[in-house]
Amino acid sequence: MARASAFSDCHPLVNLLFFALMLAVTMFVLHPVCLAVSLGGALACLVSLRGWRGAAESGKLVVPVALLAALLNPAFNHRGATILLYLPTGNPLTLESILYGLAAGAMLAAVVLWFACINAVMTSDKFVYLFGRWAPALSLVLSMALGFLPRFARQLRAVGQARRAAGRDLARGSLPGRLREAAAQLSILITWSLENAVDTADSMRSRGYGLPGRTAFSLYRLSGRDRALLLWMGLLGLWVGSVWLSGGFDSQYFPRFQAGFFSPGTAAGCLALLLLALTPVILNTWEARTWTRLHSGN
Repeated sequence: MARASAFSDCHPLVNLLFFALMLAVTMFVLHPVCLAVSLGGALACLVSLRGWRGAAESGKLVVPVALLAALLNPAFNHRGATILLYLPTGNPLTLESILYGLAAGAMLAAVVLWFACINAVMTSDKFVYLFGRWAPALSLVLSMALGFLPRFARQLRAVGQARRAAGRDLARGSLPGRLREAAAQLSILITWSLENAVDTADSMRSRGYGLPGRTAFSLYRLSGRDRALLLWMGLLGLWVGSVWLSGGFDSQYFPRFQAGFFSPGTAAGCLALLLLALTPVILNTWEARTWTRLHSGN
């Protein structure tokens, strides 16, 4: 059976460099093509890492939030020279505000999807390995925050089942009774999370975490594949950065929408960004096919 994700098995430095590059481009480059590439790459990466079902679960949150951002911007932002119509309030609805709202929604959706990919790849031990030596407190907080949400969800289900077995079902009864039960379950979860955080901190302190000169065992070693990936992503990142700094990704939404689409520099930068965004998908697909070919004996 093939491994779930070859990209997840890479060295933490490879994962960190990839996500840092993609988040930087997504948050600071508002060129429509770059946003589309980042959004599509994030979705493809999430499907490759977690499957269609996992991607659909993330999409349940992403789609409403992105649509809300895209719809709210034209309602409150009335800048722009191309007036389409006037709202009942008398304010103009402009083409530029709609385009900017779509760009903001796409950026927000892409960032959320990339963080979903980070949650699937960057485990707590990777954060401790990357930041444990020079920022032990930061690595501990990141590792605890990364594992908190899934543990919180499991604990919420456990508390709900226990309370339901005791005859205190949150889905039944009068509205005041359901509110009291929800408050009781929330109180239980908050108490559990605080106690868990204190226990974890005490456990790490008793093991000498963060003390000067403390050594730590790690299974991570830079392989030839990891070095090749670092070189690949570094070259693509420099390519995208040079196009960005040279103005190839410049875009303007107000007062009129302007963005370069057909210049050679912009096209080259978008191609490099596409290759960078699809790196995990390419790696996972390549390794899955290699595993299948070796397993079949061909």
